[in-house]
This record gives sequence, structure tokens and C-alpha cells, in this order.
Amino acid sequence: MNENILLEMEHIKKEFPGVQALKDVSFQLRAGEVHALLGENGAGKSTLIKILGGIYPANSGAIRINGTPVTIASVQDAQKNGVSVIHQELVLVPHMTVAENIFLGREPTAPNRAVDFKKMNAEARGILDSFELDILPDGEVSSLTIAQQQMVEIIKALSFNARILVMDEPTSSLSEKDVGFLFDTIRKLKKNQVGIVYISHRMSELKRITDRITVIRDGEYIGTKETATATNDELIAMMVGRKLTNYYTRTYGEPGDPVLEVRNLSDGKLLKNVSFELRRGEILGFAGLVGAGRSEVMKCVFGIDPCIEGEILVDGKPVRISNPEAAMRLGIALVPESRKTEALFPEQSVMFNITIKALKAFIRGLLVDTDKELAITKEYVDTMAIKTPSYAQTVGNLSGGNQQKAVIGRWLATKPRILILDEPTRGVDVGAKAEIYAIMNELVKQGVSIIMISSELPEVINMGDRVIVMSGGKITACLPREDLSQEKIMQYATQLTV
Repeated sequence: MNENILLEMEHIKKEFPGVQALKDVSFQLRAGEVHALLGENGAGKSTLIKILGGIYPANSGAIRINGTPVTIASVQDAQKNGVSVIHQELVLVPHMTVAENIFLGREPTAPNRAVDFKKMNAEARGILDSFELDILPDGEVSSLTIAQQQMVEIIKALSFNARILVMDEPTSSLSEKDVGFLFDTIRKLKKNQVGIVYISHRMSELKRITDRITVIRDGEYIGTKETATATNDELIAMMVGRKLTNYYTRTYGEPGDPVLEVRNLSDGKLLKNVSFELRRGEILGFAGLVGAGRSEVMKCVFGIDPCIEGEILVDGKPVRISNPEAAMRLGIALVPESRKTEALFPEQSVMFNITIKALKAFIRGLLVDTDKELAITKEYVDTMAIKTPSYAQTVGNLSGGNQQKAVIGRWLATKPRILILDEPTRGVDVGAKAEIYAIMNELVKQGVSIIMISSELPEVINMGDRVIVMSGGKITACLPREDLSQEKIMQYATQLTV
């Protein structure tokens, strides 16, 4: 056996009631390697890493670390075996300090058994310094940026002397600058012979940071490729079982009259004199760096946050949108950036999550038309190709991408005229992205107007009729389709116009 092999998972099987999540999956990780785990949402990636992390027990199969068979029946077992998992949704305690989060549950104590804060802060400071991080150990986590919180998660994992580190969509909320910093950290970990399991749907990242790529599909192992020689088309075909000939689906027509006009919008905080118009049957892209103000604009338009100055017009008429219900009455829908904190009812069923905003369609007084409710659910489960064993399945048990598709389906069920999509493909696999793009294209052909906020420049370029660029709470450019390029967008996203 190759002595460089750090982790072996062989013939792993896992079954839930009504679902064979993993049929026969094998995975191998070398010391000092970044090994990508790739697959569509629902393919079984999360289940596999939860078995490795001690959250789920496998029904059968074997795990070996450094050639030694191990049993991982709990998170504590995983940590004892040098395994740490950094989940896509960060799990830090926001109102505790950085040091308290790093050593949570194993704080150093003084002889009187009280927590030794001085020692804890000193140890945290030493680890932070080793990564050249300008973060105060006694500062609250809530005061940190998302990128800094991500680094604290990594440090917390390494403080358990982890030799196997799992990163689930680690760049989903990071700016390009922060991604570069994260990748520098990963390279340092590689030099220290830490093995990293890297889960991401961003194909461009894989070439930059991974050494090998393993693909699983429908709970089965498909194959492993060397990153240096693998092509995107080859990997996508392995993931989806077919070639995606039209990744971006867009039929360009002539947009109609303005359906939404925003004039001189300010929120008294970040936004300053924001003005734009959305025309009937177009996709208007919004680009910019993290913190540019894109989401803040849409929250004002949808009535979540108040507008201090400016006006909003729908079909040329001034309107007052003081809350989301007023926006919905005008035919506006918003799919928010964070499905976890702003959209999902994780303990409720798929049916509940899809139909909750369309209650008027099947409830009259005290009477519930269950056939109509079922029909609505079926329509949007089918439209969004949501993988679920039943409509009664708890939505929190679905993969992240299928949760996202359920949220989009919910708002489509309201039959909106204006659809605002804030990072609609974040954490979604390439097959599901293609499906979402095709749905967007069909909607605009039907006359729906779409605003699409995205941090992935290729998708706003390939899907947008025009792209608004923001920086520092201001609009810095409105670029027509023929002028779109990543370089031009980044130029306006990083510089404020006078």
C-alpha cells in the first residue's frame, strides 16, 4: 500500500427511509493533497462527508486512516481520528469571542477550575499569528467578515490537530480577494501534509486548487481524475450522465417598456442615489464585490428595508412599497441570498415550502383545496426538477441545491411579473444551474422581467441583456450586452465613478 495514503473509504453504503443515499462509494485521500468531491445536488456528497465526520453511521463499508481500520460513530470519534468538517453554513457562535469559539467545550482552566481566559487568548493568538491573520482573539465573531469567520472555522478545526480537513463550498460567500487568501491558506496546509477534501460546484476553482477530482452520481462512485488532465466537459458528463451542450440557455428578444423604475434611491446607510430601470422580458444583471450594495437595493425595492429617499415606479406609476406583501401585490417576487436564514422553513415539508406564498390559490376561508395544493406542488417540483422521495419530505433533509430549487419554485408559484433572484445558483451543481438558466430564459420569453444578482461573472455575462455594476453603494456602470466582459465589469466594480 502507498504509505502516502491518508484516508480510504471503501464500498460505503447508506440508506434512509425510502432513499438509498449511497449505493457503493469509495474515496481516497493522500497526505498533502486537495481532493475534490464533485457531483450534482443530491448525488450523496454531503452524506459521505457526514459519515466521515461522525454525523451519520454507514450501513456498510470500511474506513481506514493511515492504513488502520477505524470506527467513526460520533463527531468526537472523528476528531480523535484527526478529521474535521467545515460545513457550508458556518456554525460559529456569533456573540462569543474568536478564542471562545476556537476552544468551545475544551477551554483551558486555571487551578480553581475557572476558565483561564489569558491562556486561551494567548493560545488563540499563537494560532492566528501562524496564519498571519490580523484578527483579535478577544474580539466578537459577529464583528468579523465572512472570510474572517471562515478562517476562524479552519483554525478551530486545526486546533483539534486535524490531519483530514473537509471543506464544503468554502468560497460560496467570499469575494475574489478572499478566495485568493483562502487558497494561500490551503497551500500552507498542503505543505504541512494536511489532506483536504474539497467540495465545490465552481468548476474554475478546481483547476486552481485541487490535485484530483472524484465524481459521484446518484449515490454511486463514477470515477477519479487527475485535475491537470481533466476537462470541464468530461467532468460535467460524469456528473450528469450526459453532455450539457447548452450550459447557458438564452434567447435574446427585444425587451419591452420599463416595468420597474428606481430613481435616486438612498437608504441612509450604504445606498446613495441608485437609479435604474427594468424592462419587460429582459434579464438585468447586477454585479459587484461583496458589500457593494446589490442585495440592499433589492431589499428596499421589495419592502424589507425602508427607503429614506427616492421613488419606485411600476408600469410608470409611483408606488409605495412598505412591506413584502405590498411588493407581492404588485407582482414582485424576491428569492433572497441566504436560503438558510431568509427563506427556508427547514422543519416543514417540501409541499409547505413551495406553496406557503401561494395560499390564496387553494384556500378559501376555512376550506383548503388539497387537490389544488398538490397540483401546485407537483408543477414546481417538476419544473425545478427537485429530487425528493415525496412531497411530505422535510425540506431540511434535502441537499442544499434541492433546497434552493424549492425556494425558487415557491416564488414562481406566485406567478410574478418581476422576479428578483439574489445569487440563485449559489451552492448549486452545474446540471441544476443549467436547469435554472433554462427556466429563466423561458420566463423572459413569456414576458416576465428578471433581476439577477450574481457574484459569478460568467453567468451575468451569459444571461444578462444588460448588467448594472455597483461599488460602495453606488451604481458605477450600466453595460449593454455587447460591451460585457469580466475585465470591464471588474474595472467598474473596484472603482467609484466621480
